[in-house]
Amino acid sequence: MLKATHLSKVYQGNQALIDLNLDVQQGEICCLLGQNGAGKTTTINLFLGFIQPSAGEASVAGLPVVSGSRDYLRHLAYIPEVVHLYAHMSALENLDFFSRLAGFRYSVVRQQEFLERAGLQPEAFERRLGGFSKGMRQKVGIAIAIAKDAQAILMDEPTSGLDPRATEEFSAICKQLAADQRTILMATHDIFNAVHVGHTIGIMKQGRLIHRLVASSVSAAELQQLYLATI
Repeated sequence: MLKATHLSKVYQGNQALIDLNLDVQQGEICCLLGQNGAGKTTTINLFLGFIQPSAGEASVAGLPVVSGSRDYLRHLAYIPEVVHLYAHMSALENLDFFSRLAGFRYSVVRQQEFLERAGLQPEAFERRLGGFSKGMRQKVGIAIAIAKDAQAILMDEPTSGLDPRATEEFSAICKQLAADQRTILMATHDIFNAVHVGHTIGIMKQGRLIHRLVASSVSAAELQQLYLATI
């Protein structure tokens, strides 16, 4: 679903990403770990088409991510560290607005179903987002991803700033998205959540993918030890 082939990015002589080869399958949650500057966010941005590669190729559902083409975008959704939605609009209004931008029109009942699937409580559906916590805003973002039928969701530090309960709720939602055969590529610093929610884990350092392992094959303590030895 998400594939990087010899993908590299150079910024003003600095190599942010070096010869990345990565294949994330449908229904897989892949968590990328690494320090700031390791290449995690650069990888996300290349798949989104926010930046262009210096070499290699990124593809989504077999469609190349290239400048001037938007075909690949219909398969993608993006959950950044801070979800940017309209604070003066309600959850339902935001969902309706962004669904229409993607070419989808839904009844209020269907919109409520999407918000419920994303874990938002019904009493929050008509509240303005200005009073929402980060976790609640993320749920609206996920509802938008579901509504636009995104098959791959890219996430950048989604659990930073979340309390343990909100992190657990978010992890449960991610697992359900994967069970629905949606692919997730997540850049994170959260080692323990990566083991808890991920199917595969990559450890990056200075633009290179150093390790790629199956999450179920390691404990959080073992992953932490490997991570610290790598960075």
